[in-house]
Amino acid sequence: MTKDEAKRRVCETIDARRQEIIDIGEAIMAQPELGYKEFKTAALVQKVFGGMGLSYRKDVAITGVIASLPGRAAEARVAVIGELDSVLCPGHPQADPITGAAHSCGHNAQIASMLGVGMGLLYSGVNKELDGEVRLIGVPAEEPVEIEYRLKLMREGKTRFLGGKQELIALGEFDGVDAAMMCHLGTQREDGKKVSVGGTSNGFVAKFIRYVGKEAHAGGAPHAGINALNAAMLGLMGIHANRETFKDEDHIRVHPIMTRGGDLVNIIPADARIETYVRGSNMPAIADASKKVNRALEAGAYAVGAKCEITEVPGFLPLFHNGDLQAVFKANAEALVGADMVHEGTRHGSGSSDMGDVAHVIPALHPHISAAAGRGHSEDYKIVDPELAYITPAKAMAMTVVDLLWDGAALAKSIRAAYQPKYDRAGYLAMWDEVTGKAGKNQA
Repeated sequence: MTKDEAKRRVCETIDARRQEIIDIGEAIMAQPELGYKEFKTAALVQKVFGGMGLSYRKDVAITGVIASLPGRAAEARVAVIGELDSVLCPGHPQADPITGAAHSCGHNAQIASMLGVGMGLLYSGVNKELDGEVRLIGVPAEEPVEIEYRLKLMREGKTRFLGGKQELIALGEFDGVDAAMMCHLGTQREDGKKVSVGGTSNGFVAKFIRYVGKEAHAGGAPHAGINALNAAMLGLMGIHANRETFKDEDHIRVHPIMTRGGDLVNIIPADARIETYVRGSNMPAIADASKKVNRALEAGAYAVGAKCEITEVPGFLPLFHNGDLQAVFKANAEALVGADMVHEGTRHGSGSSDMGDVAHVIPALHPHISAAAGRGHSEDYKIVDPELAYITPAKAMAMTVVDLLWDGAALAKSIRAAYQPKYDRAGYLAMWDEVTGKAGKNQA
């Protein structure tokens, strides 16, 4: 069998299982769950792995599921990733009526395409022609939301990070992996192109802020209280007053929400809470903006005599792509949709992904597939091209796996040898401890 024949067989097998793959994606769409709570979705992934006869590990970083698809030799290891979680979007027509969770982010398609890669390689028999292992990963909690809840998980020792890929790095699940890839669903482009590769995006640190005041009767004795809500509002205004100091080239974004503003209308609020990210294109700029944000938050408390408690939480590192890995994927995507339908650019995005953390320790790839309409994370988001959303990325990633693990896994080994990691696992953990002020201290 030649490499081209192997790719053809894999794609034909994915086509033969097209409806099964789409049905998986639609089933996940109908049962959205927030990060570290994706028990139904994880169970579905486990069921599919079991049906494929694959051994797998469950409950990795609470809900993660990892299966291994062996080759004829173990020269290299490639990870194919899908994200289990959704976002919070109560207005979405397919939102969970109780939790408000909704797949207005396309992660359901990621899981389907990840499983499609496994099906294509396994049922075609092509995995037996490869000289390496394919690690199929259903990873939890890419959306770094519910900071207060996740701090509780950290205090309980159940997690260390907001993001699931970060947890997997900490747990050593990417040790010995030579390359990692996933496809993120995006909305349709104005130029009509179907696949986008390249570009970078922001990293961030997260903060949980609690203002502590003093309760008093709001009507009868407001002078006896200390209004934590007023402190919080002043802190937020202080952040806004700093926005003009952020440099455009650093792409700083600060977008706080208030999760608690008091208990009863006739009691001076003594407990106000805020969650926020401080995003930026590079870690020095993030650190500088973070100091300004903290200063503003603390000033709000000082103004009214309240206390301000700021908990720094590791966020995500800025995302970049491995150029060698990207070139392989791009060629396969062009073979599927046409060269004129693949966009390669250097645009910087102000969002964030924990795939950025993976990219700092191993070669990583995170292209976008333009198969949805509406706006990401919004109630009008919907998949409008199931073939492009579920099937095309499965084929493109499976073909890329074949390239990487063919002929003694020469390409995977070459890409890994040329890659200069920013951190090993120990260095990665130490870096986040330093950024969040936990260096030399026990984790919260």
